[in-house]
Amino acid sequence: MRAVVSAHMVAIAGQPVFAGAYLTGDFDGLHRHAVGADVVTSIGYLQVIVAIVVWVRLRQAWPFLSTAAVVTAETVQYLAGVNGALWLHVPLGVMTVAALTVQFIAVWRRPLPWREARDA
Repeated sequence: MRAVVSAHMVAIAGQPVFAGAYLTGDFDGLHRHAVGADVVTSIGYLQVIVAIVVWVRLRQAWPFLSTAAVVTAETVQYLAGVNGALWLHVPLGVMTVAALTVQFIAVWRRPLPWREARDA
């Protein structure tokens, strides 16, 4: 879970940079932003799968619930960007980066679950 959330965080951190490059006149920035959106969304869906595994194996629901919220927001934000609804795309992007940052901190602050050794 930590590895996937960390990769997700790195990927999403590039998105405002690519958008900013585009807004300052680097028209390739829009292409990088679009490719980055595909990468971020793909990692988000992978994170959903990992969160389900965590829920089933470790009986911890919070990673799935928080991931579901973040990925839902990312999906809506992705669709808003594709459709040119910048009035929704930009603020939802800011909220998504903030939510994933909080999730990243929560995943790394919690201790790893301790599993007692089982006798064969």
